[in-house]
Amino acid sequence: MASIFTECRRVLKKDGILTLMFTHKATGAWDALTKGLMAAGFVITASWPVNTEAEGSLHIKDKSAANSTILLVCRPREDRKADTEIHYWEDVELEVAKAVRLRVGEFQEAGITGVDLYLASFGPALEKFSEYWPLQRGTPRPEEEAKKRKKQAALFEEEVDPYSVTPEDALTAARREVKQWRLEQLTHKKSLADMDPITAWFVLAWDAFKAATFPYDEGLRLARAVGVDLERDIIGHLAKKKASDIVLLDSKERAAKTLPPSDGSRGTVPVMIDALHFAAFTIRTKNTEAAREVLERNGLLDDPSFHNALQAVLEVLPVSKNFTKIDVPKNAEGASSDFEALESLRKLAFTKHVQEPEQLKLALAPVLAMPSSDSKVEATANLL
Repeated sequence: MASIFTECRRVLKKDGILTLMFTHKATGAWDALTKGLMAAGFVITASWPVNTEAEGSLHIKDKSAANSTILLVCRPREDRKADTEIHYWEDVELEVAKAVRLRVGEFQEAGITGVDLYLASFGPALEKFSEYWPLQRGTPRPEEEAKKRKKQAALFEEEVDPYSVTPEDALTAARREVKQWRLEQLTHKKSLADMDPITAWFVLAWDAFKAATFPYDEGLRLARAVGVDLERDIIGHLAKKKASDIVLLDSKERAAKTLPPSDGSRGTVPVMIDALHFAAFTIRTKNTEAAREVLERNGLLDDPSFHNALQAVLEVLPVSKNFTKIDVPKNAEGASSDFEALESLRKLAFTKHVQEPEQLKLALAPVLAMPSSDSKVEATANLL
């Protein structure tokens, strides 16, 4: 790619523009793309996500596929003087986060959602990153990240500089900013209570991929963004690994294996998705009142963290057929049953603290707008 972009730079006029279409969910691909552009002497000056896939497209149906393409606008970089000051990543990282935060709301209003929202944020992040390139760290890379990069570099016999900065650093910062933005949206900003990292991962996984199955590598990057260990905290608990994919489990599947205590006390910090799954399973096998009693015994009825988690989970789980009269994908049926159970719990015990899910209002709107058989007869009679 660097060779291709170098030739593009050679034939381009000084005031020319290179517009590049690119879509890939893997940050490694974006990292390589950006390195090639910058090595060829380009700077990214604008980016725009464009919906390019039909909603009913068979090759992306029921998959965690991207629906949009990112258009990157690139211009030749002006030659810098030899005495140009050094730019440090620690300072530019704040600029990258700010650039993403300014655009993410705009993208969402334009209908960019799910994994596409994360991909769209890569554009403004790389704009700011390429503006300050080259960069270096003021302090060495954290030991855990350094070890991972050394392992990768060993495959290609490359030297690893702990002070080096790559486009992937900007993409990680972008993903972290979108994560925070989406959590604020999904919890309706009703409470300042923090969401525990494991619950945040579950919520953002459903929010981003809108499917029970998605690539393992993407789940790993999401885990890094929220600060959890994927193998220790997620696999074998909230999900299972199947070949190169992650498959999310519903409450019934978890109960058949090892569902933690009903209060979510898996470690030092309560894991609210565990408490929610315990409640959902209790409702699915017994009744809603039994689940409410369990929550009351564990002191969760008035816990703001539980309210936040319930609100967010209800916004991302697939709405069941009983509400919409529309079938859900087979591998999401268990999750939709959890939605139905938790919505009944909200109505019974949490209407003061947890709002009706926005996605439920949107899902029911077409159903409520359909005229009933009685209204059809009345309308016909009026016409006659």
